[in-house]
Amino acid sequence: MDNVESQSNITKTSKEDIPLITKTRKDTSWSCWCSLFKRCCGPRELRSRNILLGKPTPGQFPANAVRNQKYNIITFLPLVLYQQFKFFLNLYFLIMAISQFVPDIRIGYLYTYWGPLCFVLLVTLSREAIDDLRRHKRDQEVNNQKCKRLLNDRNKPFEIVAAHKLKVGDLIIVDKDERVPADLVLLRTSESSGAVFVRTDQLDGETDWKLRLAVPATQKLSTDHQLFEISASIYAEKPQKDIHSFIGTFSRLDSLNSDESLDLENTLWTNCVIASGQATGVVIYTGPETRSVMNNSTPRSKVGLLDMEVNTITKLLFAAVIGLALLMMALKGFSGPWYRYMFRFILLFSYIIPISLRVNLDMGKSFYSWSIGKDPAMKGTAVRCTTIPEELGRISYLLSDKTGTLTQNSMVLKRLHLGTVSYATDSFDEVSAVLKSSFIGSEGTTVGATKFRRSENTRIRDAVQALALCHNVTPMYETNENCDTGSITSETEADQHIMQVPDKAVTYQASSPDEVALVQWTQEVGLTLSRRDLSSMQVRAPDGRLLNFAILQIFPFTSETKRMGIIVKDLQTGEMFFYLKGADVVMSAIVQYTDWLEEEVGNMARDGLRTLVVAKKALTEEQYFDFETRYNAARLSTTDRVARVAQVVESLEREMELLCITGVEDKLQDNVRATLELLRNAGIKIWMLTGDKLETATCIAKSSRLVSRTQGLHVFKKVVTRTDAHLELNSYRRKQDCALVISGESLEVCLSYYQQEFMELVTAAPAVVCCRCSPTQKAQVVQLIQKHTGKRTAAVGDGGNDVSMIQQADAGIGIEGREGKQASLAGDFSIPQFSHLARLLLVHGRKSYKRSASLAQFVIHRGLIISTMQAVFSSVFYLSSVALYQGFLMVGYATVYTMFPVFSLVLDQDVSPEIALTYPELYKELAKGRSLSFKTFFMWVLISIYQGGVIMYGALLLFEDEFIHIVAISFTSLILTELIMVALNIRTWHYLMVLAELFSLGLYGLSLIVLHDYFDSEFIRTKDFFWKVIVITLISCLPLYILKFLRKKFSRQATVNSPRWIFL
Repeated sequence: MDNVESQSNITKTSKEDIPLITKTRKDTSWSCWCSLFKRCCGPRELRSRNILLGKPTPGQFPANAVRNQKYNIITFLPLVLYQQFKFFLNLYFLIMAISQFVPDIRIGYLYTYWGPLCFVLLVTLSREAIDDLRRHKRDQEVNNQKCKRLLNDRNKPFEIVAAHKLKVGDLIIVDKDERVPADLVLLRTSESSGAVFVRTDQLDGETDWKLRLAVPATQKLSTDHQLFEISASIYAEKPQKDIHSFIGTFSRLDSLNSDESLDLENTLWTNCVIASGQATGVVIYTGPETRSVMNNSTPRSKVGLLDMEVNTITKLLFAAVIGLALLMMALKGFSGPWYRYMFRFILLFSYIIPISLRVNLDMGKSFYSWSIGKDPAMKGTAVRCTTIPEELGRISYLLSDKTGTLTQNSMVLKRLHLGTVSYATDSFDEVSAVLKSSFIGSEGTTVGATKFRRSENTRIRDAVQALALCHNVTPMYETNENCDTGSITSETEADQHIMQVPDKAVTYQASSPDEVALVQWTQEVGLTLSRRDLSSMQVRAPDGRLLNFAILQIFPFTSETKRMGIIVKDLQTGEMFFYLKGADVVMSAIVQYTDWLEEEVGNMARDGLRTLVVAKKALTEEQYFDFETRYNAARLSTTDRVARVAQVVESLEREMELLCITGVEDKLQDNVRATLELLRNAGIKIWMLTGDKLETATCIAKSSRLVSRTQGLHVFKKVVTRTDAHLELNSYRRKQDCALVISGESLEVCLSYYQQEFMELVTAAPAVVCCRCSPTQKAQVVQLIQKHTGKRTAAVGDGGNDVSMIQQADAGIGIEGREGKQASLAGDFSIPQFSHLARLLLVHGRKSYKRSASLAQFVIHRGLIISTMQAVFSSVFYLSSVALYQGFLMVGYATVYTMFPVFSLVLDQDVSPEIALTYPELYKELAKGRSLSFKTFFMWVLISIYQGGVIMYGALLLFEDEFIHIVAISFTSLILTELIMVALNIRTWHYLMVLAELFSLGLYGLSLIVLHDYFDSEFIRTKDFFWKVIVITLISCLPLYILKFLRKKFSRQATVNSPRWIFL
């Protein structure tokens, strides 16, 4: 019995489990399909990889092909059409055109609607096709670059292949001045030291050369072919966007069985260019997984304020179309097939919404951009975003970087402070003399040899030697008769240069102008950096002796640590020293306490000098070897490597001896004061956002006239708590016409607790200086101004730390400076110097905005006036839904008859450039948006209704018996009215405007003769035709001219707005 129950239970349980088993199979099947879809269509999963050197790498990796094209042959037409018709208005015109295929609602020839629509689409298709063909051509050039791929064949050591054929694990050779075709780990170089210099300006925009180092284990090999003979693997982290870091490991799998850590200095990223020697590397990332491609993110799509205003007006026009159609139907009565008549009326009045508006504005933007680039007063200016030139005419807030933007970023050491004594430019000769006597008198003794309180001479020698050794500067020597700067290719050649080439033949390569300034100063006072390679440095003393040092470790400068350090060993005495230099905010906690550090840093900053604190620490061999062991272990870590390395280095940065403080001057750029004065008078509020110290930023703000002499200056005290922020905000609120200076830390606190109140206060301030500001904070400030004021912002900068700010602003302006091209490439506009900003905004910004506003209004007026005439015609002829003008007349009206004169308005200017710069106050009116507002729009609506009514009623009153005469009189009057209106609104005549008017008039005159189907050729030759057209045209235009004359006569700016003739 128990047996039966048991079987029964088993059977029951099995039956219950059957659906579960079936469901699991369905889930598995569905999971497989999802996985397959994700693999084919979803984003590629990024993963780390282990590469066996010289062996095929298993796994699927993307092809090494660059593809920046938007379309291909199959997708071009569908995608472009989709991009156009996803917008409501374009879809509206398409529906109107398609409706003409329906006989019951057709109101004319098909080309009446399809002609303008096809013209607009043809312009768009042509532009997209040309742009995409250019992208395709650039892609092909990159993908077909010839590369040397190593082969495991002694008879044929390498083969030439196209870059797109490279795969992960391939070994390739890159020669001097060649572009790196894929992301590589550097294995060998032609330098015995394993070093190679690369240019990264196409990757990060920085113009200085970067030092890259080969993996020591592979650099030791005698030939490239031996890379196939060793057993080794490379671990590379998964692909990521950060171009400034890399975590990897090189492991020998043979008898040596050793591991070496890999970091950024062992890599060559795609699009870098080899600047010296030859490099051999292994491909680790290809195609879309390379750092270069992963950083090609599409910037924020910027839409101009004028475009948004035009879109709003267009919506009103669409409402007018529907409203007018409903009015006509209400008068006609909703009886019978009323919906058919309703649709016909919508078609008849569809010209209220001008289909050519978008094309005219886009063509105008292209012309403005071309004009900016061709302005001889702004040579070197480039427009990278042609969709927002009008934004330059509406700027209310300008946010500027300091270093390299307001200043030249050309550094010169102006002061050296040793604690007991300070040296300036006029006393550097004393430093040179003391240094010379110190070296001549020592003959082999070293800095720090004495155990007692050192003399001033020794302190000077210590400080100068620290500056000559603590840096990442490399001297580069001329290598040919034409004095072209090249690289040193061997240590022997370097020594020959040292003995044969004078000092002026040496140029210095470094990641920072500050570094170069310090090394150049040590050269001037007698301690010259002669040679530097991967592991050693050579300095020439004032007495001519060569001092040799081994470089044991280098700790590069980063924006996080704000310091750089180096451990060197004097090869003559065997002593080891750890030198460190950096910002005072971090160094004050590292060096031994002194009572003069903070005071002297403040004094230098108040004089506008950039300060660095320099320190030193002597190391014993035991101390260094203990540090090296821990440091190497941290560098081999593949998780949290950066944090672990930083922790080990910080253990060494304790109780260091303060040597000196340096003060480097960064001079103001030419005409900065005048430019800022012009912009301030133009009503633009200027903010300076900098990472520099508060005192330095304040000094530059005063010297550059960012803060005018009549304005007060409120320095926002350091706040930490909510109460502190509240008290300080109240303190500033009580002050009037006072500029504000605030640090990044205090800014963060205020925004955390009192964002609304803080932004209300600072946006009303005449000027604001934000110091110690991070790149993220710069972009945040721009975003907050946009959010709380709704005003248009512009940001200008020259460095990589300004890119986020530039991209966030409504108009981003990059300056191509000493820090590289990154800001210039990221900006919507690129200028060579800050002083060009005034002309860019006050002249070209004004022109672009005023011209586009005028162009938009005339294109809208052109549609409104003919729609008014259609409405009058329909209402007079029993509310019939019949088109007044048929066929070519409708197509020609919006194109050949009026297009050229209307578009010639892009050549108009209300004031000359000289007047715009002389009277910057004129710019204030532009920010109010009065050139294209609801007020001006409704004025043009009234003008259109008046002129359309006059022309149509005039033609109806004056015609006798032929309907074709109505067409001839009204259409001729319409064309003349449009041409006269354009002429009346031109402020500055250009000879092309005259040609456009005459050409359109002549073309229409020819049409009167040729188009017999539309005009009675006998009637148009009679006096009746001429006097009727003249009378109607005068009545439609003369009152408007009289009003304009009276307004101009009583205008306060009559002298400014007087018409001028310009023949170029």
